[in-house]
Amino acid sequence: MIFVNIKAKLIMTENTRILFKSRPLGWVNATHFELVKEPVSEPGPGEVLVRNIFLSLDPYMRGRMRDEKRYTVGFELGKVLDGGGVGEVMRSNNASLVPGDLVTGRLGWENYTVVARGLLTKVDGKVGSLSHYLGVLGMPSMTAWVGMRNI
Repeated sequence: MIFVNIKAKLIMTENTRILFKSRPLGWVNATHFELVKEPVSEPGPGEVLVRNIFLSLDPYMRGRMRDEKRYTVGFELGKVLDGGGVGEVMRSNNASLVPGDLVTGRLGWENYTVVARGLLTKVDGKVGSLSHYLGVLGMPSMTAWVGMRNI
């Protein structure tokens, strides 16, 4: 799990991002990624700007680094990597989400991600640690439950 500053409330003007630089043939290492700083993007119609708090690093992501067909979309060279995340809405052009809402969904490996309408789920920050939405309250737990009940 990648941890981002949980306490930050101000929107910075600079967004630190991790880009997918090259496809690994063996072990994954830092040479396969590039750290860049760019201006924070503004959300368009129906979109929200999310400050990422937690990002999940899951085994399936290694498969997304390969250049072959798979059950999920692969990472694109030169683009920000993404995965499960939890964040806080900072700006919103979407009536269903307001600044301060806590959300989970597919977020970029960056400090701030602009996300389209309908791709985020509100979460309750009082249920437990926000990181639980990437584990026991999230996709890994749902996968285990479906596997035990339906397979």
